[in-house]
Amino acid sequence: MVFNFVMRDGRLSARHETAQRAVESTRMLVRFVVLVAGIAASSGALGASPPTVKLWEWEKGIAVESVARPGMTAYLWFYEWNMFDARLPGVHTNGTYHLERTVSCEGTTATIVGPDMQLDLRAGTGSVDLSLRIANHSKHDWPLLASIIPCFNPGAPPSRTARYPVAKLNVQLANRRTYFVAKEGLERLVDREIHFNTALRDEIDRLAPDGRFVFSSKWPTSNVNAHHGLLVRDSTDGKWVAGIAWENFLSAQGHNPWQCMHLAVRVGPLKQGQTKTVRGKIYLFPGNREDCLDRFQTDFPRRTSSANSSEGALKEASN
Repeated sequence: MVFNFVMRDGRLSARHETAQRAVESTRMLVRFVVLVAGIAASSGALGASPPTVKLWEWEKGIAVESVARPGMTAYLWFYEWNMFDARLPGVHTNGTYHLERTVSCEGTTATIVGPDMQLDLRAGTGSVDLSLRIANHSKHDWPLLASIIPCFNPGAPPSRTARYPVAKLNVQLANRRTYFVAKEGLERLVDREIHFNTALRDEIDRLAPDGRFVFSSKWPTSNVNAHHGLLVRDSTDGKWVAGIAWENFLSAQGHNPWQCMHLAVRVGPLKQGQTKTVRGKIYLFPGNREDCLDRFQTDFPRRTSSANSSEGALKEASN
């Protein structure tokens, strides 16, 4: 743009002064827009809802608590057991919770780190995103059934509170109203029975045709299979629901001394030196088990759709 102006007493003409002010105003407006955009970017996406749950550390892992209802808490014990040669040789060996844990000041993110694994947690609306990255640093390849079991529970039972005072028992979730996903939908969990992934049942039966393993005295094998990787529990008053889900799973089991929910995360097959990532979810929100199942089907559409056929389920299980 070209301005026609003349010098009068050493000053620019009024026309140029007006144009100059307009340009400066435009520059200030642009700087303001950039500043606002930067603030929005640093605070998260525009219009994003703040998390409705918060994370904090307890003696054996990370706790998930409702922001609106203090005390509505569920505890993730990470992790309790190894299954079928995961990490250590053996069908059933002890896990460990002696891992490095960090939680952000806002309680929106947390990380659990071990020598060969990392679990990242991110709080959201009524849920927590889970991402488990695990590497095989052992001296053996891990088979298809290799899994680890975190313990998702309502807190320490009265007999254990002296030892674990931070894990205050949530009486609303300390019940047996627990459900897994069977062929026809949600089915009540029978105390301590282990329900294996239907896509892996042939492999399970090949290892133990009579269904008996070293852990069967405490976790008897059920004839009813689990069809999806979800365990869910209604609160005692029927107003809240808690659940845990994994995209790759071995089995569903629960109601041990901590009134826990054991959904085994399948990490096999994994050769020595290889790494894989498994995605999961924790749910805690006002609602019931059917609401949680609906959210699970939305969060894991590929897993729930392909598992509708036995062929598709086996293909998913082999990944």
